[in-house]
Amino acid sequence: MNQSKLIRLAIILAIITVVYNLIEGLISIYYGMDDETLALFGFGVDSFVEVISGVGILHLVLRMRKDQVIKRDQFERQALRITGFAFYLLVAGLIIGSVLNIINQSVPETTIVGVIVSSISIATMYFLMKAKLNVGQKLNSDAIIADANCTKTCFYLSLILLASSGLYELTGFAYLDILGSLGIAWFAFKEGKEAFYKAKSGNLSCCCEDQCSSEK
Repeated sequence: MNQSKLIRLAIILAIITVVYNLIEGLISIYYGMDDETLALFGFGVDSFVEVISGVGILHLVLRMRKDQVIKRDQFERQALRITGFAFYLLVAGLIIGSVLNIINQSVPETTIVGVIVSSISIATMYFLMKAKLNVGQKLNSDAIIADANCTKTCFYLSLILLASSGLYELTGFAYLDILGSLGIAWFAFKEGKEAFYKAKSGNLSCCCEDQCSSEK
């Protein structure tokens, strides 16, 4: 496969990522509110934030059609700043929501939708992660490889939602949904930190494994 076809494939993968997260976010927020499950609701908001990030990635890949991408441009940096701010808002909302649920002793009506959504998300994120990594390696593109590596975070979030939703459905233990929410909040905090780091530096690399603090 030549370079132009690989770039077209990278664009298709970026579009799939944006569209999927938009649909996933709508479903998760709707059923998260309807079933009163904070973990699913938070997962849905996270998906919407990923849409903003995904638009920035799509813009970056589109630039690759004309020239080699070395640094992020102003549009991509602004998208990252908005993404980081939105993630921090999500963290605050999930923490406040968790506290209120404990005080009010609120529990989900059911978490079966969370099990379904997270299961589909695990399969989708795994496919996107592998496909982006393959394209990035063939193009020798740090940007696409970084995007593939950062997709792992979405994969981990899906695992957290599956665990909390599945265990709650099996046991009915009230705090499992709250623990799932706090787990999502932790990953959202890391994503927000990473977004601000990349917006400031313009770096194309992914600091998913706490490398942000060690890089200068």
